[in-house]
Amino acid sequence: MITPAHLLFGAAAFADPERRRTTTAAIIGALAPDLSLILMVGVSRVLLQIPPQVIFDELYFSDAWQQVFAIDNSFIFWGAGFAIGIWAKRAWLVAFCGAALLHLITDFPLHHDDARMHFWPVSDWRFESPFSYWDRRHGAGWISPLEGLLSIGMFVLLWRRFRDWRPRAMFTFIVTLEVWAMLPGFFGMF
Repeated sequence: MITPAHLLFGAAAFADPERRRTTTAAIIGALAPDLSLILMVGVSRVLLQIPPQVIFDELYFSDAWQQVFAIDNSFIFWGAGFAIGIWAKRAWLVAFCGAALLHLITDFPLHHDDARMHFWPVSDWRFESPFSYWDRRHGAGWISPLEGLLSIGMFVLLWRRFRDWRPRAMFTFIVTLEVWAMLPGFFGMF
């Protein structure tokens, strides 16, 4: 799934209108597994002016980048944080790590040749799913619109749950990014 969908799903599952800190933690947690990718692609593309083909065909699959992804996409890492949050009775930590775990759970079945080492440091095994959220050769033609519809559903849920205009504005911005990304040709732009 693309990042805006993860943010909406994570917020729908873990945000709390009565606890701003928990809501913030849920959104940051939903973003956390993609943050390294966003930063590395941003630096490579904008500052270093590396062509997108080199970034996504070479750098993405390099040992260095894959090691970073192994850390921030580890069920072991996020699961331990989630367990500690439950044990310590810290709602913000449960929301942060829970949203990150939900991110991994929804990504796990949707990465084909770009799969991550989700069980690092125990294993470097990668599950190469027959499905992909972005690759049309592996079902993206139907997965992407389904993701968009589910994201809109999460947005409606969040809109109804949150009455304050600030979170509503944030969720509106996020769903707008999701819908924009669903437009034809989006992935070809990068």
